[in-house]
Amino acid sequence: MRRDRGEDKADIAPSLPLSGLLHLLVIYVIWSSTYLAIRVAVREGSGFPPFIMGALRTILGGGILLLLGALRRHRLRPTGSELWTLAVSGLLLWLGGNGLVTLAETRADSGYAALIIATIPIWVAVIEAVVDRRIPPPLLIVSLSIGLLGIGVLSSPHLAGGDARDLAALGALLLAPLSWALGTVLQRRRPVGVEPQVSAAYQQLFGGIGFVAVAILLNEPAPTPTQEAVVAWLYLVILGSVVAFSSYVAVLQLLPTRVVATYAYVNPVIAVLLGAVILDEPITASTLAGMALVLLGVAGVFRATYRPSARAAAGAEGA
Repeated sequence: MRRDRGEDKADIAPSLPLSGLLHLLVIYVIWSSTYLAIRVAVREGSGFPPFIMGALRTILGGGILLLLGALRRHRLRPTGSELWTLAVSGLLLWLGGNGLVTLAETRADSGYAALIIATIPIWVAVIEAVVDRRIPPPLLIVSLSIGLLGIGVLSSPHLAGGDARDLAALGALLLAPLSWALGTVLQRRRPVGVEPQVSAAYQQLFGGIGFVAVAILLNEPAPTPTQEAVVAWLYLVILGSVVAFSSYVAVLQLLPTRVVATYAYVNPVIAVLLGAVILDEPITASTLAGMALVLLGVAGVFRATYRPSARAAAGAEGA
């Protein structure tokens, strides 16, 4: 008996589980809002020095994840080579990636930071092409160019201003996605045998050690956070580091990679809207144009490098 087109389509694209979609919604909302929370925690007058705040966040978040791993009877002792991978990737992801974002957001708007960090998939693709010593496909080169143009459009108002502190924040934001991409490629190329939750715990703890070292080197003052800053910090620890990451691990098992990867497009848009609504951050013509170019570049990268059966999405890119 002949089946109609609807039945054929259902066979080809089965419905997505509701639990997976709910976990994806958690990632959309929480990871998008972490940029806002970081800005509230470390902006001028908050009382939280950026690297001390990062240290407190990652050490507590990593400790909670390690405790959860112990309660679930996961293996908690990495081998020597696994520990090296976790240490280096943790420093690249958390100190280099998240730490530079935190430093930048002492000056930069949260939505602007989220849009720059949205370029991580582009840098991951470029680094992998360099490591593999292969010429990037034309679509990847075009996508990189479009993404860089988007960064230029977003950054032009800050460059025009000429304030040294704003330029330093811009420099930190430009380096942050590169560091996060290096950490992502490292953990992808040198997978560890411990559970993802345990892996994330160690990465955060090593990142926390790095935060402490930098805070000491910079002689950051003791924190005297406002009530708003404390609430933002707790949000980053509990929801950003623990809840959202747990949803990320679950969603990779429940939904196709292409569906999971949509957070790379959704998160920066939501972050910009949250910054505008809650902190009155301006949405200008350059913001909209830069956003469109960055997201177009990211879409081109996924089109050029990712397939439905490909590896998991390029790292947990939440801040």
